[in-house]
Amino acid sequence: MGSADIIPGVSGGTIALITGIYERLVHAISSINFTFMKPLLKGDFSGFKERVLYEIDFELFIPLLLGIAVAFLSLAKLISYLLVAQTANIFAFFLGLILASAYILYTKLDGLNFKLIITTVIGIVLSYIFVGLNPIAANHNLIVIFFSGIIAICAMILPGISGSFLLLLLGQYQYMLNCLSNLKITEMLVFVVGAVIGILGFSKILNYLLENHESITMAFLIGIMIGTLRLPIDKITTSISGSWIPCVVLAVIGFVLIIVMERRFNYIED
Repeated sequence: MGSADIIPGVSGGTIALITGIYERLVHAISSINFTFMKPLLKGDFSGFKERVLYEIDFELFIPLLLGIAVAFLSLAKLISYLLVAQTANIFAFFLGLILASAYILYTKLDGLNFKLIITTVIGIVLSYIFVGLNPIAANHNLIVIFFSGIIAICAMILPGISGSFLLLLLGQYQYMLNCLSNLKITEMLVFVVGAVIGILGFSKILNYLLENHESITMAFLIGIMIGTLRLPIDKITTSISGSWIPCVVLAVIGFVLIIVMERRFNYIED
């Protein structure tokens, strides 16, 4: 998820879906209500421990957050290099990943009907328009960084919507990538605080939709994933030089990789 979230056009939420942790992740985040603070303020440390263990899914969050942090810190410079030196190839690979993810998710829906098809089409149209927007000019003060964190994290948890691409539209992507590479602690902390506030609020809405309108929600998210393919396709066609064969091969490898993962490990339950 961390590696995907660094790349504009690729969503960490898509990786969460592929590996079968998406709904658990959304539910775990939405379940954090900070009720464990009440016994802590009263000096009841036993009650605090009991409540915090009940409310927070540490078995999920500890390895997941460690993995994301390692990816961010170790891959920021590599991804920056690949986006410049191997633009067409890296986006071809992720195009294959996204296509396969959308295909697998559609096979998991309880049949197709008119409502699901229309919902998917709406998702495709909206995301296609979204990724065609031009980046806006913005400054990089701490207030802007804080709100950028709030907005970007909501996109990062949605399959198909790239939080890093949203940062690109907000004019903050390259700046935050440089902050990450150079370990600018103040900017990183302000961004993280904004992200935490944003994800705690948005996850509750998303958890409600998944629990009460799962098929419609998933159909819409699949549409978003398909629509955002506009970005990798544009990147491939505008940056490719020479033969298309490497791009085609990498796209097929990405597609097959996800299909094999799903069929071998059956990550996504029916």
